[in-house]
Order: sequence, then structure tokens, then C-alpha cells
Amino acid sequence: MVVFRDPGSVPENWRPVSEEYNLEEGPMTSSDCVVPETLNSTWSSSDGQERRPAVGYCIQCQNGKPPRCHHCSVCQRCVLKMDHHCVWVVNCVGAYNYKFFLLFLLYTFLETTLDTLALLPSFINFFGEAKNHSASPGNLSIIFLAFVINLAFALSLLCFIVMHVSLLSSNTTSIEVYEKRRAVRWKYDLGRKTNFEQVFGKKKALWLFPLYSEDDFSSIPALHGLDFPTRSDVEA
Repeated sequence: MVVFRDPGSVPENWRPVSEEYNLEEGPMTSSDCVVPETLNSTWSSSDGQERRPAVGYCIQCQNGKPPRCHHCSVCQRCVLKMDHHCVWVVNCVGAYNYKFFLLFLLYTFLETTLDTLALLPSFINFFGEAKNHSASPGNLSIIFLAFVINLAFALSLLCFIVMHVSLLSSNTTSIEVYEKRRAVRWKYDLGRKTNFEQVFGKKKALWLFPLYSEDDFSSIPALHGLDFPTRSDVEA
């Protein structure tokens, strides 16, 4: 699923739906066209202050960029809530497949850990057999390499899991880490429970499966990758 699932693409001619964004033209829809000049312009709110819309524009894609969206130089397109481009799965990790990527890390870690534990007795006997020359060099090499490679992968995956659990708990992507450091309060951090549900959904029975329920899709806007709730005590 993490390999074949689209991480999330920006709809063609996307623009934010906001009645305040352009007071003269009225409410905007996703079918309206966006140009750079429009996105960089300001509008006057009811209190007389000028506001700049929290939306970007991608020159390469010639399209608007929703919040937390970034252009992938490998895929040559914008990805919704992009975390990173993963060479191991040959795909970007974004809003639509981030949960699948985390499950991929978890299950691969469990698999390599199980392999390491299963090979541990043979690895311990490896030294005695090598000393006594009671086994062929080919079998000894296979046991040694299999144990070391699985152990290395298990430890590496454990580091990745710890890192992404930390990011998940604060509702941060790998790209947003540096931006978060400059902020006093991270505007997307809504608490660990809500942050977790924005990625895994609210239905506990599906947390360990690469699936979402229809209720989650309809009740959690963040799963669509276009709109993200923010903290009320932090200005957008």
C-alpha cells in the first residue's frame, strides 16, 4: 500500500475555498484558476487590516499549494503533507500513505527482530563451529551475514520508528522539523490523541491495518491533505 498508494496530489487549478480570500469575486471553489499574482496579493478584512492568504504557489507545477504541501524534486510534482521521498518504497510519503509507511516500519521491524532472535542460537554456536571446523565455511558465512544484516536492519528501523513516533505525537512532518523549531507553539499540534487520529483515524479496529473507515474520511479533514485544523492560541 505504501508503494502503490498515491501520497496525495494537488487538484488541478486548486485554490483555497474562502469567502474572505477575494471579496469582489465572491466565494472560491476548487475549479477556479489560481495565478501567482493572486496568491501573492493581500486583501482587506473587516477590521481594516491587510491579510495575506496562507497559501503558496508552485512554479514548477503552475498550481496553488495547500498548507503543508511541498514539491518533490524526484517525483516532479507537489505532494500533500509531504514527509519525505522514500527510496526504499520508491514513492513519496504524504497525506494519503503516511499511515501505511508507519505500519511498514513497524511490521518490518518486527519481522527483522523475529529473524534476529531466531538466528541468535545459531549465531552463538557459530564461534564454536568455526573453531572446531565442524561446519562448512559457506554455512558459517550465511549464518553470520544473516544475523548481522537482520540485526542492523532491526536497529535502524527502531531508530526510524522512534523518530516518527516523536513526529506523530507533535503532528509534524520531517520537512517541518526546522520550521517547528522556530515556533514557540507548533500550530498543528492539537494534542497527542488528536494528532494520532489525524493519521490513523478514530476506529481502533483499523489502526494496525492499511485501511480507513468511511466515517474517518468524512470526519477528519486532515486525511484529505488539503485542510488542517490549527491551535486556537496560535496565529495562522
